[in-house]
Amino acid sequence: MTEPLIIGAMVRTLGAYPSGWRQPGAHRDPASDADILRHIAREGEDAGLDYLFFGDWLATGPDLEFRDPYLLARIDPVSAVLFLAGVTSRIGLIATVNTTYADPYTTARSLASLDVLTRGRAGINLVTGAEPRAAGNHGREAHADNDSRYDRAEEFVEALRRLWDSWGEDAWIADADRGVLIDPEALRAADLRGTQVRVTGPLNVARPPQGQIPIVHAGTSQRSRALAATEADLALTAAPTLADAIATRRLLRDIAAESGRSPDALKVIAPVLPVVADTDADARRIVERLLALVPLAEGHQAARTAFPSNRTVAALADAFDVPLDDPLRTSTFDAPVTSAEALRLGERGAALIERLGIIAGLRVSASKVSGSGIGNGDPLTWRHLVAAHAVPAAFVVGDAATIADHFETWREEGAADGFNVLSAFQPAQFEAFTRQAAPELRRRGLLRDAQESTRATLRDRLRISSYVDA
Repeated sequence: MTEPLIIGAMVRTLGAYPSGWRQPGAHRDPASDADILRHIAREGEDAGLDYLFFGDWLATGPDLEFRDPYLLARIDPVSAVLFLAGVTSRIGLIATVNTTYADPYTTARSLASLDVLTRGRAGINLVTGAEPRAAGNHGREAHADNDSRYDRAEEFVEALRRLWDSWGEDAWIADADRGVLIDPEALRAADLRGTQVRVTGPLNVARPPQGQIPIVHAGTSQRSRALAATEADLALTAAPTLADAIATRRLLRDIAAESGRSPDALKVIAPVLPVVADTDADARRIVERLLALVPLAEGHQAARTAFPSNRTVAALADAFDVPLDDPLRTSTFDAPVTSAEALRLGERGAALIERLGIIAGLRVSASKVSGSGIGNGDPLTWRHLVAAHAVPAAFVVGDAATIADHFETWREEGAADGFNVLSAFQPAQFEAFTRQAAPELRRRGLLRDAQESTRATLRDRLRISSYVDA
C-alpha cells in the first residue's frame, strides 16, 4: 500500500487570502489569536494532520493590509508553538526562525526545549529574510545580500546540529546509588568557528527526543535550493502548475543526489489553498465572494495609505501590453468582459481567464467569455480579472472529492510528497477541510489515521531518517 502524503496546515489566523477576513464570521482580531490558535490546533490534530506550520515576517507596515493582512500583527512563531504544545499531544509543531537575525544558541535551545516538552514534535523552518524593513528593526543599516545571508544560513544549520548533538544518547546516567548523574565524556562542545557564526556549547538542554529536529526550508534562488536539497528534511516549493511542480521536485532531488544524499531523504511539499464546500457550486460561490471583496481602486480606496497601484483596469491592461488608446482601459469594474475585449488581452490575458474558468468549474476561453458565469452564474467582470491578477492564489475549489482528486493527481505525477494547506479564512474554511476533505483523503489512503499514537515523533510522521553527518 502506498504511504500517505505528508499534510500540514500553514497557520494564518487572519486567513491566507487578503479578503478572507471580510467573510461573515471570519476571525479578524489578532488580540484574540489565542482562541483561534487553540481551535485550529485541535481541528488539525483531530483530523490527523502531520503538523502546524508557522511562518514569520520581521516587520510591518500599512501596505500589508492589502497584500498580506495576516502579516500586520501576528504571534511570534516560537511563542505560538510553545503555546500549542500544552493543548496538543500528537501533531507536529514547526516554527520559523530567520537565520539572518537570530542567535543560533538561543534558537537551538528554544527548539530543543520544545522537542523535550512535546516528546519529539518540534520542527524548525529556516529563512534568510526577504523584508528589507527587518534590518532597521535589528539595528542594521541594510538587509544583507543573498550570498552573505546564505553563507550565514549554512553555518547556522551546522551550529544547530552540533548543539542538538551536545548530549550523547547515554550521557544522562542518574545513578543515585553511585552518585553519578552524567557521563562527562558524552557531553560535547560545539566548537564552531565559522566566518559568520561562532558558538562554543554544549547546549544546556537535554538531548532532543528526535536527536536532530527536522529542518524545513523554502526558496527559489540557486543558493536556497541548494540549502534545501542538501540540508533540509522538507523543501517547500511554490510551483504554479503541475508541470512546474514536477520539474522543481526533480531538480531538488537531483541536487540532493549530486551532494551524496539519498533523494528519498528529502520531502518536497507544495502549497495548496483548498476552498471546500458541500458541492463544487457552493465552493465556487465562496471564491466569487473572495474575489468580490478584494479592495480595488474605486471610491475612497485609492486614496488610502500604501494602496497598491495594480488594482485598476488600466493597470491590468498595462500588464498585458494593451495599447494606451484601447477603450477597454476605461471599463468599470462591474462591467462584463466581452469576447472582443478578452481577445485584446493577449495570451497572458487568455491564461488568466482560463484560470478563472477552471476555478469556477467552467471551460471559459478568451474567444467565448461573454455571458459565462463565475460562481453564481453572473458574467465574468473586470472586477474578477483585476482581483485575480492582483492577488493570485493556488486555489483548488470544490467538494471533498474534488480536493482529494487534486492531492492524488499531484502525488501520482511525482509533483509533491505532501502539501501545506492554507485556509482562505478562519475558522470556517479550515473546518471545511478537516471535516470534509480530510476524511475523503483518509479513505483514499492519502492521509494517516487521525488517532495515531501519541509517541510518534514529527520525524516519524514525516518518514525521515535520523540525520547522519557524512
